[in-house]
Formats: sequence, structure tokens, C-alpha cells
Amino acid sequence: MSLRELKVCLLGDTGVGKSSIVCRFVQDSFDPDINPTIGASFMTKIVARNNEIHKYLIWDTAGQERETFHMLKTWVKELQHHGPQNIVVAIAGNKCDLVDMREVQTEMAKNYAESIDAIFIETSAKTAINILEMFEEISKKIPCTEPCANDRPSFKLGRLQPESSSRCC
Repeated sequence: MSLRELKVCLLGDTGVGKSSIVCRFVQDSFDPDINPTIGASFMTKIVARNNEIHKYLIWDTAGQERETFHMLKTWVKELQHHGPQNIVVAIAGNKCDLVDMREVQTEMAKNYAESIDAIFIETSAKTAINILEMFEEISKKIPCTEPCANDRPSFKLGRLQPESSSRCC
């Protein structure tokens, strides 16, 4: 089995549920009284998927703004301008369990995600709706690292396989 490190950084406004998403994914727990993140926090989770082991390296950043959908577009522009070429953007419409408090319509978010080739999934950290699925979709879109393709190639665990089956994708 090959090991892939998947670097994930959560960006979003204060109170949108970034820390709750990470806690639900990593610890399968939800704390309604979770404290706001100061600076950033870091968590990891290892998941077996197909013939790979995925190690998620997750940075949960502190939120600062309160204009969620507007700021999302600003962050995406910054990532596209300053981030790596093969960056994967995933948009979580969190708190989908709070239907009466919806601020952004599903269709609007879907259309925006499609326009920037991003993943869009409505989630609820509170009820665990689509949290695992969101991270699975991210892992599907993150390009595989071929041996010697860059400084951090994927590597094999266990017995060596014949050369023809050494690809990780």
C-alpha cells in the first residue's frame, strides 16, 4: 500500500464550523460549545482508501470575517493567484441541518463551485452529514505523487511490488 499525505487547510469566517468539521472528521465528535480557534490548530487522521493509506494533515485557521459567501470568493482569488497550480478547492456548505437559517441557496453555491472547478458539498458537523464524503472527494481530486516527481514522493508500505504496479493512482 502506498501512503499519501494530503494537506488540507480550512478557511472561512468565524462561526461557520471549521473546527467542528475537523473534530467530526478526526474524532467523530461534536462539541456545541467549542471555543473559537486562535491562530491555527493542526490535526491529522489516517484513512485507508482503496490500495492507499491517506494521511490528512489538516490546518484549521482562525476565522475573522462575517461575510461568508462574499469572503469565500476573495479567498479563492487569493489562492488562485498565490497558491500552487494544482490546488484543490472544496466548498463545504456547513450547518445544512439548520434549514431555516440558510444564508446561501444551494444552487448559488453549486454554480459558483462549478465556475471555479471546485468541490461543493453540503455538510453538518453536528449531525455528521457528508463530513467523511467531503474529505473523500478532496482525496480523489488531489493529484497522485509519482515517484521522483517532486521532493515528497509517495512511498510504499509492506512488500515491494513489481515495477509495473508501483503507480499510486
